[in-house]
Amino acid sequence: MADLLKLEGLRAGYGEALVLNGISLSLAPGQAMALLGRNGTGKTTLINTIVGLTRWRGGSIFFDGRDFTRLRPDQRALGGIGWVPQERNIFKSLTVEENLTAIMCPGPWGLDRIYAMFPRLAERKRNMGNQLSGGEQQMLAVARALALNPRLLLLDEPLEGLAPIIVDELLAALRKIIREEQMSAIIVEQSARKILPLTDSAVILERGAVAYSGESAALAQDTETLSHLLGVAERGVH
Repeated sequence: MADLLKLEGLRAGYGEALVLNGISLSLAPGQAMALLGRNGTGKTTLINTIVGLTRWRGGSIFFDGRDFTRLRPDQRALGGIGWVPQERNIFKSLTVEENLTAIMCPGPWGLDRIYAMFPRLAERKRNMGNQLSGGEQQMLAVARALALNPRLLLLDEPLEGLAPIIVDELLAALRKIIREEQMSAIIVEQSARKILPLTDSAVILERGAVAYSGESAALAQDTETLSHLLGVAERGVH
């Protein structure tokens, strides 16, 4: 099976600062990857580089057989990459429904399907973005990415700062999107315990390079690697 996403020797950063130093990885269609690492190891920079927001310094990005290395961010989005940034970037002066319809592209993810996945958004579809709770704004950010009808979802710490009940709701939705809908995804997350069960593979970054690459299920049981690279103290991840 041909790779949906393939990075080869990717080097990138901000200004004169080099953050990523030779990242190579691949993701098959319908697969999900956990992107892990301690703070400052380059996880967000890698997501931003795939989206096209950093300074490219070398290497290649291939998506669905096309060379995306030098494309603009808008061209990458229209080409099939959906992005959920840490900042969420919703339109706070628009309603929930306007947030979705303003950027919606043709495809299977229409309003009805999105509202079925996120009932809270259906209940608040007339509310302005600034009237939503933090958790609801995060759901809207994921829903906006789906409204583009992408082939790949990039989620940068989607669970950060959310109440436990919202974390559970969002994890349940992501499980459906990834497992039942077979959406390809790369998920940056601080908690390996929460995200490894949702994903097929895992990559751990250290100092802007790949320190570990393997199956999520294997990493979940590899207490030595979890402790050494992530500082995870519990006995395995279940």
